[in-house]
Amino acid sequence: MDADTLSRRTLRFVNVAHALDHFVLLIYPTAVIAIAAQTGLSYGELIGLATGAFVAFGLCSLPMGWLADRFGRRTMLAIFFFGYGLSCLGVASAASPTAFAVWLCVLGLASAIYHPVGSTMLVTHARRLGHDLGINGVWGNFGAATASGVTALLAAGLGWQAAFVVPGLFCLACGAAFLALVPGDGEGARGKAGGAPVIAVARPLPLLVVFAFAIVAGGMTFNITTIALPKVVDERVGDGLPLVLIGSVATFVFVFGALTQLLMGRLIDRYSLPTLFLGLAILQPLGLGLAAVSTGLPLLLGLVLTMAALYGQVVINDAMVARYVPPAFRARAYSVRYFLGFTVSGFVVPLIAVLHERGGFGLVLGIAAAFGAVIFAAALGFFGLTRRDAARQLAPAE
Repeated sequence: MDADTLSRRTLRFVNVAHALDHFVLLIYPTAVIAIAAQTGLSYGELIGLATGAFVAFGLCSLPMGWLADRFGRRTMLAIFFFGYGLSCLGVASAASPTAFAVWLCVLGLASAIYHPVGSTMLVTHARRLGHDLGINGVWGNFGAATASGVTALLAAGLGWQAAFVVPGLFCLACGAAFLALVPGDGEGARGKAGGAPVIAVARPLPLLVVFAFAIVAGGMTFNITTIALPKVVDERVGDGLPLVLIGSVATFVFVFGALTQLLMGRLIDRYSLPTLFLGLAILQPLGLGLAAVSTGLPLLLGLVLTMAALYGQVVINDAMVARYVPPAFRARAYSVRYFLGFTVSGFVVPLIAVLHERGGFGLVLGIAAAFGAVIFAAALGFFGLTRRDAARQLAPAE
């Protein structure tokens, strides 16, 4: 198989894996509404059972880059497909809170594979970095956007177990197809970051610190918003809405994130990353602040702004790693990037439960807005530091 064919096939499976990664991880936050109705347990009790899944999602991402370097990216992505499929079937078979917690933890472990491994595969095989990152981001957003709607339809029509069984079988089929059609890792555009040179910086440590703050705060806002969204719609858009309609409204909000990712993909190939990062960062505190103090249509507007910023930032952050980190260290850099974002944010599940009990979703979204302000401050710092680097490079030699 020639290199171009291998790269095209690899990118297709990486995109599908991204969609599945977000889809499967967000089945439970919607299915929990149906599970609560069937079991009589409260939303706070049930959503807390997913803590292990979201902690494993981040914590276990740290070694995945190293494992990919040791055993191969193809092997790790195959394990992702099969692990996700089996864990979905396990959750569907759960009959007690303990079983839910265990299988959700296994699901989180499988989900941790994708981002460090898939992002590295994407950058390796990309021809136009911004374009391919944008397309990949849309696939991930498509998974997140359809999770609520599809889960609600399956749960309402066939029972909540079907919401896990159907995606689980699809994951297993994707794993078999991936092994059959992609024979190896391949080199693709390795070392070129989609044809763009690595950007040299004079002071990497300060940049790393402000980027780390943005990643951690971004992980908090991302998980708070995406996990709580179905229940926020249930409580604050229209109380008593049918589950199917709740899922549809949540899907509508996620769609705007996909549109932002397409736009960001195009802009990344044309404009500087620090400028784009700064411009996008202001939307999160604005959107979350509006959502925290409103209901109905103003709430939806705030959520749309937030979702656009959340998913746009994902594309920009992945591009930053590709543009600022040398090729030999990218897999491990992506592991650290997702470890920081997802491990800390994994604790938002019990945080949502506690805040919801004490102050409802007004308090939950208000705390998320505070994290959004941290992202804006970090983006401002990143912009200032890179602008100084650019000024030094342009200054005439004495």
